[in-house]
Amino acid sequence: MGTKRLVMDEDAIRRVLYRLSHEITEENKGVDGLMLVGIRTRGVPLAKRLAAMIKEQEKVELPVGILDITFYRDDLTLISPQPVVRSTEIPGRVTDRKIVLVDDVLYTGRTIRAALDALMDLGRPRAIKLAVLIDRGHRQLPIRADYVGKTITTSAGETVQVLLKETDGEDLIYIEEMSSPKMDPPPFPCAGEAEERGEE
Repeated sequence: MGTKRLVMDEDAIRRVLYRLSHEITEENKGVDGLMLVGIRTRGVPLAKRLAAMIKEQEKVELPVGILDITFYRDDLTLISPQPVVRSTEIPGRVTDRKIVLVDDVLYTGRTIRAALDALMDLGRPRAIKLAVLIDRGHRQLPIRADYVGKTITTSAGETVQVLLKETDGEDLIYIEEMSSPKMDPPPFPCAGEAEERGEE
């Protein structure tokens, strides 16, 4: 592995999430009809943190859903013959709700495309917005985030590592330069590989 560069520490992550929580409530003019849905794995604790911050501000507890997109990925045939499938947990109906999808890193856009497919199979939301902690570019699909914690410039030979207390024991975000740089991001990144790096 190559060298690591610290992008955000615990305080920076907390400040960014606090700003995102305000942006979400301001744009939606409150919390009426709003639901946060975290994409497994690290999108889930981020969605729960945002909900806790919004509760402090608005005195309302938002429903928080958990979305597993394993069977919606377009690279499923590249995964092991028995991919790990975990539960999707959505509190109530998604139809007519304003959904905010939450993920840690926006990269190629393929994870978000899969998440949109999974959500639409559950109902017809009034609107779907996307909140991400990090946007690192290199999009392969026409997908953008509505709420972005931090936009960083990366090369195809770098990975973004997101560590969260709930999953990794600490809150840190690194850019790591790989020892053998790639020219372009793979068109079909292996599920699990991105998750281990803290990327989609």
